[in-house]
Amino acid sequence: MLDPTTVTMPETAVDDPRVGHLLGPDDDRVQVVLVGFPSDEGVRRNGGRPGAAQAPDAIRQALYKTTPDARDADTFTHLLARTADLGNVRVTGDVAADQVRLGAVLAPYLERGVVPIVLGGGHETSFGHFLGYVEAGRDVHILNWDAHPDVRALKDGQSHSGSPFRQALAHPSGRCRGYAVAGLAPHSVARAHLDYLDEAGAQVVWQSDVTHERVRTLYAERERSTLATFDMDAVDQAFAPGVSAPAARGLAPDLWLEAASRAGRCPHVTSFDLVEVNPRVDAEGRTVRLAALTVWHFLKGLSDRTAA
Repeated sequence: MLDPTTVTMPETAVDDPRVGHLLGPDDDRVQVVLVGFPSDEGVRRNGGRPGAAQAPDAIRQALYKTTPDARDADTFTHLLARTADLGNVRVTGDVAADQVRLGAVLAPYLERGVVPIVLGGGHETSFGHFLGYVEAGRDVHILNWDAHPDVRALKDGQSHSGSPFRQALAHPSGRCRGYAVAGLAPHSVARAHLDYLDEAGAQVVWQSDVTHERVRTLYAERERSTLATFDMDAVDQAFAPGVSAPAARGLAPDLWLEAASRAGRCPHVTSFDLVEVNPRVDAEGRTVRLAALTVWHFLKGLSDRTAA
């Protein structure tokens, strides 16, 4: 069900360890697991640019090269020693079956309170991520950082990168207990989808309303288990050109990284995913590096949380 990653560790001096060197084993002390979901068939179905299947290992390669925060190295290193990279879910191109497979991988960790970090893949990743909660028998709220609400209907009965949150909200298990989406671009949201969100009681935060204070309050408002999902197309394409659907006038990186850091610190965020990075069209690797830094900020926030 899982293939080990083939990403190589950076070669550095003994006194210059990187994140990749400091990861630990999957044992009874594990607190965080990294899982790749190299699927972009859902992106193809949704009319986006294929290539996100290459993202999990590309993000890992950049993440592994980063250093722990030198200002608080002991706390960060302690968390990394309890973070295991499980490799990539073996995907087949059958999106629905692959999503079930991802959910099955995540469920036992969610049951134990281990925090999964899922590296997509297209945004179809998030429905598989949600299925982990269903299999674990846990209710969850979803907080989506995205330029699009991703509540489109299925296409010919098939799930895709634009449908994960309609699927979660409509899931017969009733495990999705609420949905919030922050960073919506007004030029990228159909009126019908906005009406659907209103009928579902979803919380909507438009791109222009995302400030540092609003980021903080969004996490302060979390009261129950929350799946945080970060779609890189919410970031302005000047900083994140390599995505499935680039966003003109998206969020600035400082807001984006603040959102990732706050997700790590928030005691109610129980899992995290990062999606829609497309290395195939990424100029000079800018998007991959920002994606890796997003995961780094989540880990840093999580290390602060666990140390508190």
